[in-house]
Amino acid sequence: MSLPHSYDVEEADFDERVVGRSHQAPVLLDIGAEWCAPCRVLTPRLEKLAAEYGGDFLLAKVDADENMRIAGRHGVRGFPTVVAYSRGVEIARFNSNQPDGFLRNFIDEAIVRHAGGAETASLAPQAA
Repeated sequence: MSLPHSYDVEEADFDERVVGRSHQAPVLLDIGAEWCAPCRVLTPRLEKLAAEYGGDFLLAKVDADENMRIAGRHGVRGFPTVVAYSRGVEIARFNSNQPDGFLRNFIDEAIVRHAGGAETASLAPQAA
């Protein structure tokens, strides 16, 4: 069964669609809100990259206004916040809109960590 590369997530399916799927491929959790201008810029760029990478990573999108517990669970202090999961655990995160080079490096590092099986190792510090 082929998984979509980009999909919406809610509190009820978070564990299955983010934590569970992160055992197959890294999952980038994009936490944003409709009223957030930087979110409206970043999310389509992440969706484009998810399609371009063809399943090497998955993009799970969360509307924080509709799923405040997910935002709270991740200690979100600003939007957008992107959290990388691999093998069931958070391995990295960044806040705010970032340039394409940063996004590609972040994704590539998450893929490398996932392939290497680094379950609890963090990536290099990311821009806040």
